Amino acid sequence: MRHFGHIPTAARQALFHQEPCEFTADSPARLLSAALGATLYSPATRPRLADDVLKQTGRGVVSMVLCLEDSIQDAEVEVAETNLVRQFADLAERGVATPLLFVRVREPGQISDLVRRLGDSIRLLSGFVLPKFTEERGTAFLEALTEAESACGRTLYAMPVLESPELLHLETRTRTLTGIATAVDKYRDRVLALRLGVTDFCSAYGLRRSPDMTAYDVRIVAGVIADVVNVLGRADGSGFTITGPVWEYFRLQERMFKPQLRRSPFLEGRAEELRTALIEHDLDGLLREIELDRANGLLGKTCIHPSHVPPVHALSVVSHEEFSDAQDILRPERDGGGVLRSAYTNKMNEVKPHRAWAERTLLRAEVFGVAREDIGFVELLTAGLGA
Repeated sequence: MRHFGHIPTAARQALFHQEPCEFTADSPARLLSAALGATLYSPATRPRLADDVLKQTGRGVVSMVLCLEDSIQDAEVEVAETNLVRQFADLAERGVATPLLFVRVREPGQISDLVRRLGDSIRLLSGFVLPKFTEERGTAFLEALTEAESACGRTLYAMPVLESPELLHLETRTRTLTGIATAVDKYRDRVLALRLGVTDFCSAYGLRRSPDMTAYDVRIVAGVIADVVNVLGRADGSGFTITGPVWEYFRLQERMFKPQLRRSPFLEGRAEELRTALIEHDLDGLLREIELDRANGLLGKTCIHPSHVPPVHALSVVSHEEFSDAQDILRPERDGGGVLRSAYTNKMNEVKPHRAWAERTLLRAEVFGVAREDIGFVELLTAGLGA
């Protein structure tokens, strides 16, 4: 699989100075964690779940979470598990490519039970999403994952969700973060990424952001994100990939969006008209939040609607200017430090302070590609939508 792999080769070559790399579920964890992109969630109760997975694969989705937790009712868990096992068997029988597939469980015991019930179709499973993760609760999940991995003989990754009240509340936050750091560090090889459960944070205070506000406009949420990145997202080798919070609104439908793109002058590069259309369809907040995610050290995003996937991926592509700066900073002759003017002559690149940024940028460039010099968000979004 590869990002933008669903568009024709010629179109992709016209967009990219450096095309996104190909990867598989067996690629190194460092690459996979950066490549998650827009991770699309789907309730495990959906009767045509296998068809849904393949449909989204054809639209450019590279990671999905099939949910047995908050997206379904308590009384539906047993039915959802049975459906999940049946749908995995269906996918395995078809023998076609799928995204990275994860299952969001409720309790540690579900991990070993599902691995046993999946049988040969376990080869399609990349791992589990672990809800309401704290040191005490999370350690039980990670121990169950390790045991299940040994039983099935394949690598299974964990994606803990940081969403517990103990993490939100100021008086317990430091202790909770320290405990989480201890737990995930012990199982570092198994933890692919950390996910933020911002909806649960808002719920604890009866809050809900409007479609024109980002998570960073809700100060109590922004404070938690900052502290999580502070402790768990460091660039010194101790940190983890932390993904962006979910965007709840999806009034925009692709069938509405594509015709508007075709009718408009967007293909001529007039980005302001595109921005106006996005504002009208409640996506301006999403675009701003994606930008703020990256500015605050987050990569990828939890998504609950397919229309969110193309904007996340389009804004994840490295610009030619970013790529140029990162390459300059990391040239071997720059190892001694120093300051140099950007090749675009619009900024200062200070080698030592900007090195970690440059390394992260080149990793993102590997998985999402580098746009050609004259290619911007409009063209990438249009291609991602197939418009």
